[in-house]
Amino acid sequence: MKIHNFSAGPSILPQEVLKKASEAAIEYNGIGLSLLEISHRSKHFVDIMENARALALELLGLEGKGYKALFLQGGASTQFIMVALNLLEKRAGYLNTGTWSEKAIKEAKIYDDIYEVASSKDAGYNYIPKGYEIPENYDYFHCTSNNTIFGTQIKQFPNSPIPMVCDMSSDIFSRQLDFTKFDLIYAGAQKNMGPAGTTLVVVKEDILGKVSRKIPSIMDYQVQISKSSMFNTPPVFAVYTSMLTLEWLKNLGGIKAIEEVNEMKARVIYSEIDLNPLFKGYAVKEDRSYMNATFNLVNDDLKETFETMLKEAGISGLNGHRSVGGYRASMYNAMPLDSVKALVEVMSELETKA
Repeated sequence: MKIHNFSAGPSILPQEVLKKASEAAIEYNGIGLSLLEISHRSKHFVDIMENARALALELLGLEGKGYKALFLQGGASTQFIMVALNLLEKRAGYLNTGTWSEKAIKEAKIYDDIYEVASSKDAGYNYIPKGYEIPENYDYFHCTSNNTIFGTQIKQFPNSPIPMVCDMSSDIFSRQLDFTKFDLIYAGAQKNMGPAGTTLVVVKEDILGKVSRKIPSIMDYQVQISKSSMFNTPPVFAVYTSMLTLEWLKNLGGIKAIEEVNEMKARVIYSEIDLNPLFKGYAVKEDRSYMNATFNLVNDDLKETFETMLKEAGISGLNGHRSVGGYRASMYNAMPLDSVKALVEVMSELETKA
């Protein structure tokens, strides 16, 4: 039976990517060796890394615009501290829209003064703050584009008077944006780009080298750029699989093409949430995420019946984050529309049984 994978991460990957990656794990391109056992300094892997970095810039429309793409280790959580190490001199402004924003703020506070320009904590992070001002004398402004736990997404980004840093871990490459508005973007691969183990960082070079502190070499963006993401042994399989996913996206027609599919998936699920009296959405409508639809049952007495039906339909990974409960349908780029329709069918069927 087909399993419909709604996991929030590590998450679904395209079938053709999984096939190519699994073949490479046995033997890469007929060279008689597995991808997992070749030198990361070999031409085979250097070509993979260079292609992955180039594809990231190409898909984001940032080629030739002063940006560098890096594939690093440590997940987005390491970027919480790496951003501060490289950019924070006196004070920075952070938009607090959920758990990951809070974690980023906590880590940055180790190094200096952090100011919350706005927060949606007052309503359980079910909306995106608006109408806030970004101080012009700060070092940078940090935001999180999509909040997996609460199902909110920034639809319109501010015109920041200072460098703008964005954690795009859960919606990178999913929608068209003017990516030149951002001076640094980071994203853990395991939600919308590849397997766990690598993190994409896209940074505008001219914002670097301006802090007075000494930065450990492995945490220094300038060092990582000078070593082409290979200051130390990179996560070869995660980078290769991410490269395959970026190739898959390019062949589909790029971000423009996948955005149309993502909008359709979102319409299907949110229409059912709004029309079916057994369910209620968590996020306010104007800030609903296209990647993570969060919702609850109106009557918890139906929980056992609903979850039995989900299991029978082959629907996996729908439970909400442990901190908020409820349900969360994660619909990343590789999620087919048919899987979303299968979920909606179960939700609709539950209404007929209630």
